[in-house]
Amino acid sequence: MDWNLRGEYLENCNCDLMCPCLLGPRHPEHGRALAPPTLGYCDVISLFHINAGRYGDVILDNLNVAMIYHVPGLMVDGDLDTAVYLDSRATEDQKNALSEIFRGNQGGPVKRLALFVKTWREPRVADIEYRPEGFHRRFAVRDVMEVEIEAVPGRDKKREVLIDNVLHWACERVISAVTNKAWYRDHGFKWNHAAGTNAHYAPFDWDSTRIA
Repeated sequence: MDWNLRGEYLENCNCDLMCPCLLGPRHPEHGRALAPPTLGYCDVISLFHINAGRYGDVILDNLNVAMIYHVPGLMVDGDLDTAVYLDSRATEDQKNALSEIFRGNQGGPVKRLALFVKTWREPRVADIEYRPEGFHRRFAVRDVMEVEIEAVPGRDKKREVLIDNVLHWACERVISAVTNKAWYRDHGFKWNHAAGTNAHYAPFDWDSTRIA
């Protein structure tokens, strides 16, 4: 199915700032991260806000998708346990489209991530709140997760610190950020990420043929 999405991506994890998967050593051939997560495992809470998108004839503008994944060891070793949350404001056709895209069934960057996923939880439909304001970002899924992050200010204090040309599955340029608050409760997981842990946000521009 032909599709495309444009919007903003936000991520928090339990690792120290800055993310060892992004900035640590990499395999000389395939480029995958070799650095272990700060605590030996990585718990990621993320959000995709879609400014504009379509899946065939289905319009996906202004919808949100949240995703979490637990990485039990090195990212390169895979075995991810992953769950997806679909915007309750979406129609049934939109929910089906988002589920197909965000489980990697229709190409694009999530297809590459899916190579490392061992367990896919059944998608849930949820009220997802997203609020961007200046350097501050907040998103929440009612009774399930909440994340607040703040961008690292650059030298001039007016612009964020950018990490460019980075090997990230979702995007190639990210804005470095620090966590103020982050927690998750679902699927038997109970995560509380300390203030000051790693975070970032970035624009994303995907279609069914792109891998990043």
